Amino acid sequence: MEKEQSNNKNEKSNINDNSKSKENLKESKNEDINNDDQENLNENKINEDINKDYQENLSPEKEIESLKDKLARTFAELENQRRRFEKEKEDAFEYGGFGFAKEALNLLDNLERSKISLENDESLKNSETLKKVLEHFEIINKDMLSIFKKNKIEPIKSINEKLDPNLHQALIEIEDDSKEPGSIVQEIQIGFLMKDRLLRPSLVGVSKKKNDAKTEKARKDEENSLKKTEN
Repeated sequence: MEKEQSNNKNEKSNINDNSKSKENLKESKNEDINNDDQENLNENKINEDINKDYQENLSPEKEIESLKDKLARTFAELENQRRRFEKEKEDAFEYGGFGFAKEALNLLDNLERSKISLENDESLKNSETLKKVLEHFEIINKDMLSIFKKNKIEPIKSINEKLDPNLHQALIEIEDDSKEPGSIVQEIQIGFLMKDRLLRPSLVGVSKKKNDAKTEKARKDEENSLKKTEN
């Protein structure tokens, strides 16, 4: 009898505990649901506020103007890109061989150096062999210049021209009263243009008056004498 009463008490206790746990679980779920609902409400409220501000700040007319401005900017950017691509394509077609042409100039330089070396060789001077070799060198030089010209590569005019910093590079000054100061009287290395682009400048010597050095010395002497007088 006592055992039965004890078992009944335990069963009632377990039932109570289960009911309490279910209630707690239900409350917990309700709290989670309430929290989720609150978060959704807050998010909706924020979105409503943003939309409300947007609608208040931009009227339909202003929104249309804004869209027109964005479209105009987009089209302008696309047009600029198209022009840039066209320019790059034209440059690639027009100046695609620029690097090769620049390197090919070394062949002309080496040919000229070989010619000078042979001309200065005492054992070959005034010989028929030298004459024939130089003739062949001249033919090769003319052929190369002809090929360059067909590809719009031409030498820069230098002798008796005024020094142009865009085309010439002065290495030395040569006293010459018969020429205007700054005139080119010697060409050390030929320069070349490829169409309107500089492949390399001409290396030149320019004229100066013979009395320029004396005039400069006289001016310095005069300055020194004036300083001594002031002291």
